[in-house]
Amino acid sequence: QVQLVESGGGLVQAGGPLRLSCSASGRILSTYALGWFRQPPGKERKFVAGFNWIGGSIYYGDSVTGRFTISRDNAKKSLYLQMNSLKPENTAAYFCTARSGAVVRQRATEYDYWGQGTQVTVSS
Repeated sequence: QVQLVESGGGLVQAGGPLRLSCSASGRILSTYALGWFRQPPGKERKFVAGFNWIGGSIYYGDSVTGRFTISRDNAKKSLYLQMNSLKPENTAAYFCTARSGAVVRQRATEYDYWGQGTQVTVSS
């Protein structure tokens, strides 16, 4: 079993930065893929960024490339999402996620474990 806990959400002005953290516990295998999704109110959950725990290949959703950076700390079993130049349309609940397959996927249904989410609100 894997537990994921996000933190770092909050209210930020447009153009500002915010850093999200995700602490993982339990049995994270080297074949897992981890990532971030976001879900605006009333909309579906969409892929933001992810990587394979071993190998480290990183993937980003189209709308965040160049502004968001995903990173990790293996020793702390932690995942981070640095978000810069935030826009009001980035307002959403952000979720940390893990899947037991080795490859990052961009569909939420292909992930096995989810955190409770952390709210990010960007004011204009």
